[in-house]
Amino acid sequence: MTELRKRGGGGGDGGGGGGGEPDSTDNISDKEADGDDRLGLSGDAEGECDVDSKADTPDVPLSTADTDNTPQCLNKALEGLPPRWKNYWIRGVLSLAMISGFFLIIFMGPVTLIFVVMGVQIKCFQEIITIGYRVYHSYELPWFRTLSWYFLICVNYFISFALYLAGFCMFVLSLVKKHYRLQFYMFAWTHVTLLIVVTQSHLVIQNLFEGMIWFIVPISIVICNDIMAYLFGFFFGRTPLIKLSPKKTWEGFIGGFFSTVVFGFILAYLLSQFQYFVCPVGFNSDTNGFTVECEPSEIFVMHEYTLPAVIQNTLRWKTVTLYPFQIHSIFLSSFGSLIGPFGGFFASGFKRAFKIKDFASTIPGHGGIMDRFDCQYLMATFTHVYIASFIRGPNPSKVLQQLLMLQPEQQLGIFHTLHSHLRERGMLPPAE
Repeated sequence: MTELRKRGGGGGDGGGGGGGEPDSTDNISDKEADGDDRLGLSGDAEGECDVDSKADTPDVPLSTADTDNTPQCLNKALEGLPPRWKNYWIRGVLSLAMISGFFLIIFMGPVTLIFVVMGVQIKCFQEIITIGYRVYHSYELPWFRTLSWYFLICVNYFISFALYLAGFCMFVLSLVKKHYRLQFYMFAWTHVTLLIVVTQSHLVIQNLFEGMIWFIVPISIVICNDIMAYLFGFFFGRTPLIKLSPKKTWEGFIGGFFSTVVFGFILAYLLSQFQYFVCPVGFNSDTNGFTVECEPSEIFVMHEYTLPAVIQNTLRWKTVTLYPFQIHSIFLSSFGSLIGPFGGFFASGFKRAFKIKDFASTIPGHGGIMDRFDCQYLMATFTHVYIASFIRGPNPSKVLQQLLMLQPEQQLGIFHTLHSHLRERGMLPPAE
């Protein structure tokens, strides 16, 4: 406790020399005041967050990201290279391995993709919650980690809301007089983490059910932008982009944008040709499995478009034949390369606030899973809103699937209603 007070820098206004009882039971304890310092709530100047002073460093390292967990064979192969180029090759090799794994998961089908999304959700949640636990583990807050994981289970859509309410009551019962503020800090920490991780994962799965193309293209766009921005910045970067990420450059940002738009346009063309990717993922009650069979919707059917006069005069083309989804891919790519990186900047600000390099050290050269998915979650939200605003409409395949799940009497009732409606509109011959 003495060590904690020394590190806190003075013990607060009310702690010196008085020796009397606190005026109220709501006064903040020394531990809570120290906790405010660790959260950056003690009124420090804005620029001080960049100073790596020992006084602000928690007793336990917040991250093990500085530990070199690169495979030994890769370290030996790259031995003797300058650190900059060594990091370049480590990131490159591991990126290729992850992309290959991504292709394998896609090949295994939508069910595997759903389980992978849930696995990523759990790992991202664990990385963020671990940071909070390492900050406050010395305060012995009751049930913090237990309740955090309990809430993760409860907020997923396959668990009853009643269980969440039980966890809420458990939190209230766990409140300790001298730790009120810290416990509410961590309660908020847990719920913001749930909002970021679980909600976005739910949207990713919803996008997947609209068709695997709505899952693959947005994720691939973010991956492409990350790779191309890194390459352009590595070879041509000169102008810093943002103070939160000193290594990010305008050259990488602009180069990543144009490369991503081209990549998204080509990928959209390739995937739009296959029913496996464009059809909504549905459940077949006859086979008790997921199916991806349908008549492709209009946005996945070739259309002929007349080019603007300026382009006609320049390229000597009057029309061009495209999949409408290719046009949509331009908007997805633009968001993924212009707005998506701000998810990464947000994560950089978060890590700087707690003076850590990465969320974890799961992937050599890349950091933790959350370090790879900070932009993906923002992209998933945009894709979901985009589908709901501009794409989603009545889907005959889904309507038919829902009809087949009804009771026979209900199906007959709908049949007679539809039959009468079509006769009234003259689409069927009148009854004799």
